[in-house]
Amino acid sequence: MSDQLETDRLKALEEKLAQAKARLDPDAPHMEEHYSQAQHAWRMVIELVTGLLIGFGIGLGLDVLFGTKPWLMIVFILLGFVAGVKTMIRSAQELQRQAEAHERAKNEED
Repeated sequence: MSDQLETDRLKALEEKLAQAKARLDPDAPHMEEHYSQAQHAWRMVIELVTGLLIGFGIGLGLDVLFGTKPWLMIVFILLGFVAGVKTMIRSAQELQRQAEAHERAKNEED
């Protein structure tokens, strides 16, 4: 008897969930989009930091090799920063192109 009661309660809950999902706006922003944007932001931060670290490593290695501490390290850190920013800009442009293509496709559907 208790099994039947639990089964009925589960069915009622499933019906309520289905009704709630049906009421949701299908055009409402989804959490997946939020996570996607966060992933893009982290990607850009990682690209910048990677550029700095690679520049630091190359500069430090050349400074040790040539004995010019810290001049080459400073120069290559700056070059790594510039390379990281350029990579970030390219990523942002790629995201912009994707967003524009998505908007065009959405407008063509309407």
